[in-house]
Amino acid sequence: MSNHAIRKRLGFFRTALFLFVSVAFLPFALLAQNPRGTLRGVVQDASGGRVPAAKIVVQAAGSSLRREASGDSRGEFRLDDLLPGTYRLHVEARGFREASAEVGVVVSSVSEIIVTMKPPSIQQTVNVEGSASSITRQSIDTASAVHQAIITAHDLETIPLAARSFANIAYLAPGTEPLEPSDPTKARITAVSTGGSSGLNNEISVDGGDNSDDWIGGFLQNFSPDAIQEFALRTAQEDADTGGTTAASVVITTKHGTNEWHGSGAFYGRAAALNARFPIDNPAPDPKQPFSRQNYVGTLGGPIVKERLWFFSSLEYVHENSSIAYSPSSQAEFNALAQLAREGLISTPVGAVNSMEVPSSVPVPFRDYLAMARLDWAPSPSSQWFLRAAVDNYLTRNALVQQAALPSTGATSHDNYMSLVVGHQYVFGPNWVGSFVFNASGLHLTATRNANLGFALAFPFTSTLSTISGVETFGDNQFFTPITAFPVLRNQEKYQIRYDLSHAQERHAPRWGVNFIHEPVLSGALAATAEYVYSPPQDPSFYLSTPGQLAAILSCNPNDPQNQPPNSPCPFSTFTPAGDGSFRQNVQRLGIYAQDSWRVTPHLTINYGLRYDTTFGLFIASGHDQSANPALAGNDIVSGIPHDYRQAFAPRLGVAYGLGSGSTVLRGGAGLYFNDLAQNGWVQAFTAVNNFNIQNASSPPALIDAHYHTPYAWHTTAGIQHAFNANWILSADYTLETGMHGYRRYDFGNVSVFRTDNRSSYNALALHLQGNVAERLNLVANYTLASARTWGCQIGELFDYVNGVCDPFHAFAQGDYGPSGEDVRHRVVLAGTVRAAAGFDVTFLSQAETARPITLTTPAGNRAVINGVKSTLDQFRGRPYVQTDLRVSRSIKLRERWSLTPFIEFFNLFNRNNPGNNYVGDISALPIPVNDLGNVTALCPDPRCSVPVTSGQQLLVAAGALGDFFGPGTTVGIPFAAQIGLKLTF
Repeated sequence: MSNHAIRKRLGFFRTALFLFVSVAFLPFALLAQNPRGTLRGVVQDASGGRVPAAKIVVQAAGSSLRREASGDSRGEFRLDDLLPGTYRLHVEARGFREASAEVGVVVSSVSEIIVTMKPPSIQQTVNVEGSASSITRQSIDTASAVHQAIITAHDLETIPLAARSFANIAYLAPGTEPLEPSDPTKARITAVSTGGSSGLNNEISVDGGDNSDDWIGGFLQNFSPDAIQEFALRTAQEDADTGGTTAASVVITTKHGTNEWHGSGAFYGRAAALNARFPIDNPAPDPKQPFSRQNYVGTLGGPIVKERLWFFSSLEYVHENSSIAYSPSSQAEFNALAQLAREGLISTPVGAVNSMEVPSSVPVPFRDYLAMARLDWAPSPSSQWFLRAAVDNYLTRNALVQQAALPSTGATSHDNYMSLVVGHQYVFGPNWVGSFVFNASGLHLTATRNANLGFALAFPFTSTLSTISGVETFGDNQFFTPITAFPVLRNQEKYQIRYDLSHAQERHAPRWGVNFIHEPVLSGALAATAEYVYSPPQDPSFYLSTPGQLAAILSCNPNDPQNQPPNSPCPFSTFTPAGDGSFRQNVQRLGIYAQDSWRVTPHLTINYGLRYDTTFGLFIASGHDQSANPALAGNDIVSGIPHDYRQAFAPRLGVAYGLGSGSTVLRGGAGLYFNDLAQNGWVQAFTAVNNFNIQNASSPPALIDAHYHTPYAWHTTAGIQHAFNANWILSADYTLETGMHGYRRYDFGNVSVFRTDNRSSYNALALHLQGNVAERLNLVANYTLASARTWGCQIGELFDYVNGVCDPFHAFAQGDYGPSGEDVRHRVVLAGTVRAAAGFDVTFLSQAETARPITLTTPAGNRAVINGVKSTLDQFRGRPYVQTDLRVSRSIKLRERWSLTPFIEFFNLFNRNNPGNNYVGDISALPIPVNDLGNVTALCPDPRCSVPVTSGQQLLVAAGALGDFFGPGTTVGIPFAAQIGLKLTF
């Protein structure tokens, strides 16, 4: 590591330590941690009559954490800001015997209980409704309109996780879908699609600390599943305390120590011998694609000082040797290219290549360390502190290599994430609780490409829908795609201070809060070296018989002044001169909210609130606003510069009404949600200001439109939930999310303009059933009927930066409104655990969904024309997705609190080929050429183009598997694979 890098990290930690010490000694050391849970209940006598003024005490299991409350005149009580976990409840009331029981508090949820008091001569009882220990055992919620699912540590331990990512299990929540990660700088952090979007517009917090990536969106730092206590996935209708999302919010809490020593050790092992072949990329008789992965996991927690100070720690190491296999068609083209090189035909103005190695597969080694340590301290029953530190450090070699590109196009990616969170809770009395969170986090990424030849070759067969390393077949990685540019360097420092104050008394539970985030470092660099890119219109095998055509293309020098427009005798090559590809921002984000939960009657609860969010410096790059962008002068499209948006007022309203005894709940709500999303889409405009009044050669002219409006969505929801009995609950929920001012890119002839004028919609009906049968079967079943639509020239994403327009002068043309890439009409999920004979547990997760849309395009980026008719956004769909994962385990009790659990897990049990919508998207890259890229009427397996195209379905060719976007096995969709393991717990 360089001295400069060491000084940067020391500077980061010095700043974090200074802020931590400053905050720790604030005179109002009041405050509490997030995420939080709420315990709400009713105290009644044997006849159902309310018992007023009862004293309620809750004691955390295994620690001295204690809270008290008093019942009101209606016998109701409420305790907010409780750390999720198990508590011992004690209730005292004049004239009754004391009642006690264990109750569960769930993250980001209201747990409802009914306490039935008996006369002194009769033994006390407490009826507890809703002590959730798994997603299959969640209670009915009579107090909230939020659409959410709670994933517990039990779920994370028992449900098979294909990539050992906690996000995998989020697919159990209604309204979610599996998704490839959309950022190569975070290749093993699984994305979760919600609301028909790419998942980049979701808000994520861990222990109250912001964990959202403000550069590209989505998750920032990864955590081991064994470090997570539980998390709530809120897919719609969040309360006013939540901002920075137009779709979902993920609230995660980590594990903590108790008065009893506890921990675990586990091993997970996978190998090529346990995997099936990739049916498209690695068919027989080629050797099976190499693969092996081992996960080593350990946790330990316990008391440092009993009743006062506890710790918990976890460490997970991932040792993976995966690979990218080459299909026979790719190998044929690579061999043709290698033959051309041997004949001396791969010669450019900046260099030549006389030989190429063509392997059958490319190794992709991956090493990852996930570590977390947490301290909890309770100096008094009314004061609670915690300190949590976590790191994620991983290295990937041959990153970005894809199935139709040689290893020279790859890179070595090294990522370092770290975070520090401090929280303090102070209870002023029975009804007032203050909470404080300080968060400091950092990211440092470097991506070093494998080759530095000064040129790249991009043949048509390399371009597919899932192309992620540009379109290079051989040579230097340009770190760009037709969608966006990826940085070769990223640095991010984030400091957050959050303060919440809650008050619960009688019918109201108001809450106020402020959240301030300062990112003094949000910087990096795009590749900015001088590069030649040659894009021959035919594949290498074509040029074996016409070598002169290839020689003419590669010898043309687009940097020669004689070859510049308007002459342009080099139509198949481009030159990018060296420039300054760096970008640097200093951004502040402020959120303020006030909300109340008003229990109007014992059956009716109204949650209402107002939130305000704004930013400072969002459009300042390298110390300049967009007036320093040289493209602003004389572009004839944009005349002003963008400014921070100051009108993001977001009202929220939710209603919950319990019918009869509370076994049926009607709920509904409406709310406004703002999210400025990610800076990645505007990077070319940010880098353009690096040379004031001089066009930056490293990027094309790009501008951000002056009429910037922070994107927002309206959520409107309605639903019903019914508990048939203590074991079976059914719910039906409708969601409408209408998006406004989404991002779009306009490519004019002389400048690209980024605007916030897109519109979208997401409609969904979600059915959810959970049940438990005689302690032998726990299950959850979801069905979602949905439609997600947006504007775009190609398949776009809701609230993403990838939506472009076909004609910038007719941005809302007929046929340009259609499904998003995650438009899944029907989706079914079934998961649960069967307790079989001889102590075996069988846990399963099955998913099935209808096909996602595909867009067929031309090299120019427009939709393909077939038999004279331009194809539509919803004309083509891929293959329906079906996958079942299974886990078989048996726990062996060794001694009191000690157990050993061997297990085996099966992913894609029935080995179904799941390409999703990963098909060849560019018709110039089809394995059988078409006769005319401007108007396809025939396929050309021979010079006569003898196969007429009577249906566009003839142009659909699968190009990979869902989950193979940024490397093998990053999400679901892989071929059959098995994993064995062993876990010791105490």
